[in-house]
Amino acid sequence: QVQLVESGGGLVQAGGHLRLSCAASGRTLTSYSMGWFRQAAGKEREFLAAIKWSVGTTYYAESMKGRFTILRDSAKNMVYLQMSYLKPEDTAVYYCAAGNANRWTETNEYNYWGQGTQVTVSS
Repeated sequence: QVQLVESGGGLVQAGGHLRLSCAASGRTLTSYSMGWFRQAAGKEREFLAAIKWSVGTTYYAESMKGRFTILRDSAKNMVYLQMSYLKPEDTAVYYCAAGNANRWTETNEYNYWGQGTQVTVSS
């Protein structure tokens, strides 16, 4: 079992920056990929970024490249999502996920999910 707890969400003005954190506990993450997703009201959950824990390889949704950065701190078992130049359309609940994902963009490739953290971007 892996437990994931997100934090760092909140209210930010358009153009601002925010860093989300995901604290992982439980079994070792060495074989896992960690992903960030978001879900806006009335919309499907959307893939943002993923990182292969063991080697640090990253993968981004095309629309997020240049604004979002995924990072991991192996010593602390933490994954971060650094978000820049936020827009009102970035408003959503942001989720951290872990799994033996091969298709990183697919939600069903991830076995464990956090409870989510709300990000609201005002115009």
